[in-house]
Amino acid sequence: MIRKKAAQLTSRPGNIVWRSHEPSRLETFSDAVFGFALTLIIVSIEVPQSFSDLLETMRGTLSFAVCFAALFQVWNSQNIFFRRYGMKDKMTVLLNAALMFVVLIYAYPLKFLSILLLQRHTYMLNGHELPMIFDQQVPALMMIYGAGFSVIYLLFALMHFNALKHKNELEMKPVEVFETQTLAYINVIGICIGLTSITLAALLPLAYTGLSGFTYFLIPLAYWIWYSYRGRKGRQLYKTTD
Repeated sequence: MIRKKAAQLTSRPGNIVWRSHEPSRLETFSDAVFGFALTLIIVSIEVPQSFSDLLETMRGTLSFAVCFAALFQVWNSQNIFFRRYGMKDKMTVLLNAALMFVVLIYAYPLKFLSILLLQRHTYMLNGHELPMIFDQQVPALMMIYGAGFSVIYLLFALMHFNALKHKNELEMKPVEVFETQTLAYINVIGICIGLTSITLAALLPLAYTGLSGFTYFLIPLAYWIWYSYRGRKGRQLYKTTD
């Protein structure tokens, strides 16, 4: 039910017909994977035993919120894909399995990066305060995060291109083909942003490696430019609704 409600919030009636209204076993399995990933990044699985423990737990709320938002975005994109196309072919199953694998693998790197940026830079070990990361390790961290970001967008792009490959079987209308192409290429743009961040992390001097992270601020700008362009073109060609 939550998959249906979430998709309704972001659906565009009249452009893409829903071909699936109830979650399949594949989606149910995916929900279990997303739930497990959230368990991995959750602030704490134990009730605080003291007020100091409670404060320490609450300090992690913001970093958890960032991780939750990132995972929810991936989950919702996957949810909308299955609502729109209802595909269960071998390629879709394979790509979805790869997506679930990446989500699990990158749960901890995502949590580590969010804690590093929003919460603290050190940790305690045997009574000694140690840095969570050394300067020479920053490029590797940014490249790891960029690789995960790029792969997720790559998998979504391939899922949409695969949907286009089956457009006749799905009986897509021309406007649906247009919308699917729009979604496929916004994911290609996401891949390019991730690869740009990786490249900058590898090439920038060590003191400026962190600046590669600012590449991700291009995401809202890229989305706005692409969807504005495709929206105008769609209205001219098919009288689509926004």
